[in-house]
Amino acid sequence: MAHADHTRTPVFLSPWVILNDFGGAFAMGAIGGGIWYSVKGARNSPRGERFVGAISSMKARAPVTGGNFGVWGGMFSTFDCAVKGWRQKEDAWNAIISGFMTGGCLALRGGPRAAFGSAVACGILLGVFEGVGVLVNRVFSEGARPQPLPPIPQQQSTPTLPGLQ
Repeated sequence: MAHADHTRTPVFLSPWVILNDFGGAFAMGAIGGGIWYSVKGARNSPRGERFVGAISSMKARAPVTGGNFGVWGGMFSTFDCAVKGWRQKEDAWNAIISGFMTGGCLALRGGPRAAFGSAVACGILLGVFEGVGVLVNRVFSEGARPQPLPPIPQQQSTPTLPGLQ
């Protein structure tokens, strides 16, 4: 049985891509939150109880952070696939529009003013990320550009012996 190819290029709105991005974002948030809250729990615990404090703080807060990252990543991926399907293009504007929509939806409970402010902030943040990515690609791709060959030096004609040519 052949393995199905769930790459991003042929299918714009794929539930497998969205679930994969959600899982990756959850894992990043849970691992990063585990590190962050274990250090925070150890620092805020009295001497002799630091290991226990680190573990209890990590168990309490890391899954929440992972869930928050997962929701953001899943929503962003959903909007990204929807925007790609709507625009039929693959460029930096998709991420900026998706970030704008994700930020707005996540702050919608705070009212329209908070939603618009968060949408603008997330759109700008994604714009900066995309701009930095373009600059980094441009800087590192300069070494891969074909360089013009130096001109071949003109050879002076050497005298030949009669009969040898």
